[in-house]
Amino acid sequence: MRKFSLDKLSISAGLPFRELLPQAHIEQQLKKLSIKYRNRLFNPVVTLWTFLSQVLDADKSCHHAVSRVIAWLSTENVEIPSTSTSAYSQARKRLPEKLLENLFKDSGKNLSDRVKLSSLWCGRQVIILDCSTVSMPDTQANQQAYPQSGQQKKGCGFPIAKIGVFFSLATGAATAVAIDILNTNDIKIARKLYQFLRPLDVLLGDSAFCSYADFFWIRQRSCDTVIRKHKGRCQQLKGGFIIANNDKIVTWRKPKTCPRGLTKAEFAALPKTQKVREVFYSIEQPGFRTQSVSLLTTLLDIDAFSTLSLTQLYRSRWNVELNIKHLKTSLGMDILRCKTPDMIRKEIYAFLLVYNLLRSLMWDAGTTYSTPPLRLSLQGTRQKFNNFIPQFLSVCPYRVSQIYQTLLKVIVHKTVPQRPGRVEPRVVKRRPKAYPWMQQPRSVLRQV
Repeated sequence: MRKFSLDKLSISAGLPFRELLPQAHIEQQLKKLSIKYRNRLFNPVVTLWTFLSQVLDADKSCHHAVSRVIAWLSTENVEIPSTSTSAYSQARKRLPEKLLENLFKDSGKNLSDRVKLSSLWCGRQVIILDCSTVSMPDTQANQQAYPQSGQQKKGCGFPIAKIGVFFSLATGAATAVAIDILNTNDIKIARKLYQFLRPLDVLLGDSAFCSYADFFWIRQRSCDTVIRKHKGRCQQLKGGFIIANNDKIVTWRKPKTCPRGLTKAEFAALPKTQKVREVFYSIEQPGFRTQSVSLLTTLLDIDAFSTLSLTQLYRSRWNVELNIKHLKTSLGMDILRCKTPDMIRKEIYAFLLVYNLLRSLMWDAGTTYSTPPLRLSLQGTRQKFNNFIPQFLSVCPYRVSQIYQTLLKVIVHKTVPQRPGRVEPRVVKRRPKAYPWMQQPRSVLRQV
């Protein structure tokens, strides 16, 4: 009876995601990594689903996650385990980091593969790139791996990691991530992610990723770029063949000196010039800080990629800011909870995997009920899924499909209204508490 219950738990917990992350796929990855385990309560499959439910829930404590498992087991004819979180915590430590990384990458790839040609931009898959930061508990191990900002006094700050993420424009799913220390340059993190580009992908990014070498390297991968021109690149762009209003093909000359971040061999291998397309457009909407934008792209065919389509594409770059907001604010990845660097990385992969699973639910709901998946609310999807989890665990197997269809139908009820050109002031209304900033370590302040 106990073995049956554990198997049922591992299967039931993943029912809403069975199309994207079935148990068979998890076990396949375990086999691929040569991981053998005993069929205990927190085996790798149950531990994984418990971990995902933990980061998905508003209360992200281990105690709450274990309580959820115990609550389910109380309906079965088995001995109720201890409420201690020790077994679960040790099981999470045993989960290989590579397992979570592979499952995350597969989830993003599988969702991207489901996109029809008609949903792509000009028939091409667009990948949006951006970087952000996450903080974590102030432990000695975390400080050594991901040091706090140098502008903060020792003992007064928190360890911070910088992450670079690839997002699919068509699905909103995360497809790759790179994790590094805080003072790492954005372009250096981006170069770790180029290996995950697939032929014919179009990389979309802001001016932080505008680099002569990177344009050349991405083109070598049979991919293209649409990047906002950095203000320091003006002197390197010469001549220009006008192909349309505010649209021309220019010659981008190689820098005279080797930039930081490149080896002499890499710099010597770069061509002396390369042809790129420069597109200008103005923004006359009140409330927008930027008044004019200049784009550089390797998409030189004006018939296949018009000036208007390129400007509209760069406007959609704002989606990456919303995706990161969903991760850090809606899901709560802004402040991580684990106390060691390896568990911090696992936690990041778990958040990204949950994010992709929610995107998968949104995709299923949107395509089933003819609603654009990107118009659905990720926060609303998360809330509804959390409310449906007990139903998936309690109903008879033949009713699972019916409950799943009901979940999809409820998800499409929460659509985000179209607000073109919406502007919000960058101000905060609620005043902070009148407490002083922490200027000394806590151990010192306790002695005062």
